[in-house]
Amino acid sequence: MIICGVKLTHDGGVALIDDGRLVFSVEMEKLANNPRHQRIDDLEIVSRLLVEYGYRLADVDRFVVDGWRKTHKVKPWGGQETLIDLAPYRRGLVDDNLLRPYISRMLDLEYTSYPHYAGHVASAYCSSPFARAAEPSYVLCWDGAMFPFLYHYDPSTQVMESLGAVHHMLGDTYHTLAMACPPFDAPLQWPHTLALPGKIMAYIAHGTADEGVVESLQVLLREAEREVFGTDQPDDDLLTEAAGRRILARMKEELDCTGARPADVLASIHTFLGRALVDGLKEKIAADGRGTRNLCLVGGCALNIKWNSDIRASGIADTVWVPPFPNDAGSALGAACCELLRSPGPVHLEWDTYAGPALVPSEPMPGWAVRPCSAAELAGRLHESGDPVVVLHGRAELGPRALGHRSILAPASDPGMKDRLNDVKGRERYRPVAPICLEARAPEVFTPGVPDPYMLFEHEVRPDWQNRVPAVVHLDGTARVQTVGPRDDPFVFEVLTEYERLSGIPLLCNTSANLNGSGFFPDVRSAMRWGRVPAVWSDGMLYERA
Repeated sequence: MIICGVKLTHDGGVALIDDGRLVFSVEMEKLANNPRHQRIDDLEIVSRLLVEYGYRLADVDRFVVDGWRKTHKVKPWGGQETLIDLAPYRRGLVDDNLLRPYISRMLDLEYTSYPHYAGHVASAYCSSPFARAAEPSYVLCWDGAMFPFLYHYDPSTQVMESLGAVHHMLGDTYHTLAMACPPFDAPLQWPHTLALPGKIMAYIAHGTADEGVVESLQVLLREAEREVFGTDQPDDDLLTEAAGRRILARMKEELDCTGARPADVLASIHTFLGRALVDGLKEKIAADGRGTRNLCLVGGCALNIKWNSDIRASGIADTVWVPPFPNDAGSALGAACCELLRSPGPVHLEWDTYAGPALVPSEPMPGWAVRPCSAAELAGRLHESGDPVVVLHGRAELGPRALGHRSILAPASDPGMKDRLNDVKGRERYRPVAPICLEARAPEVFTPGVPDPYMLFEHEVRPDWQNRVPAVVHLDGTARVQTVGPRDDPFVFEVLTEYERLSGIPLLCNTSANLNGSGFFPDVRSAMRWGRVPAVWSDGMLYERA
């Protein structure tokens, strides 16, 4: 069966699954230097992408569209604008069947839509090692306009069961409460607020959680629950977004941080939400009593590496899986996975991290020299020059993290490299730079140092390495590590292996290669035109500014 998934609203994208194999998953922001969170207004892009990968519209057995709050205006393949009906953001009004299809038609195209929640949950399970092993798993889904709901999927019965909300705060709680404190108190309009959670997570290293503030937040939540619901244990039918917004407004209005440093308040908000997540998750799983030891995390909040690490360290599950596309970047793929879960046959997805768009061919800019350069020679240049290099290789990564194919790589031994990279990218000085590290050497440098190929967990940098790789050590001694083994990506593995041979250091700095406010560079010429890094390496060729 050939399934095409489409996400129309923010973080628009198109994904294609052919007989359980992911052919591509392309986010609009990764095309033509589009702005971050670009949506789809013209369905002609669906046809164009299908043709690019050797398919036609008529080849597709199922078109599936991610659900949202309302109808959405689109141009059907370049024609006049029309309204397209979408499934709701969350489950229906009557039952908890997350995978109930909403079947509709636009012109002569019949399509299916599933709730937005469903796409997140389906993408997490279908991409997981649990699906491949045909094992059951819990799936915790927490996104911006939703409560953190826990689900249980059993492949033997093909039932996705809702176990209810872990707590009663929307994902937007994190940045909304934080916007009461400097330096995040400047007014911002959506979609710019989507960039705030990552900045806040980085900034809290300046502060320390204040237990008094944490306790006051717990009291505020209980009071807000009783005010909105009449109880602190409401029925799931009452957990609407409007209710969540009222809780959030009450908490923000009553939050009193008098006498506390803003950085400590931000750290306290983070700690409060993290504890609520872990404690609520423990309680739900214990009450369920099935003994399943697998857990998937998904939704925009699963980009929070500190909460992910707290959950993994809590012992709630033996294995915690977070796909590299937990936010809406994975929604087109998730919509297609909903149909995969409802189809006969295996539900696991055959997929590759680098299934995004291919590089667009382009000519060098005037003033740039070009010469052949192998992966090993690239490692040598990084070691000898000490300068960062834009690396554009093969197809782009899925999800929001640059994992070596749309990256800026740089030596981590230079204490000034973090500031240099943040200046180059126009980012705040407190923002960390992530390390990309050989998997076999990670336990020597980091704690716990376990394999983490998608940069979605926090590790502590061991004391004896902090002075050796200062550019990747955050203010609190931690790092957002990406590990690379020989089977993850041969090119990145070869670069790191040769760099270690030359320098004795098994890692490099890794940050995304993109214009500020845009997706990854789609071609070499874009990186040269940007020009803030003196060299660009792409598929065996090195481009250097003359």
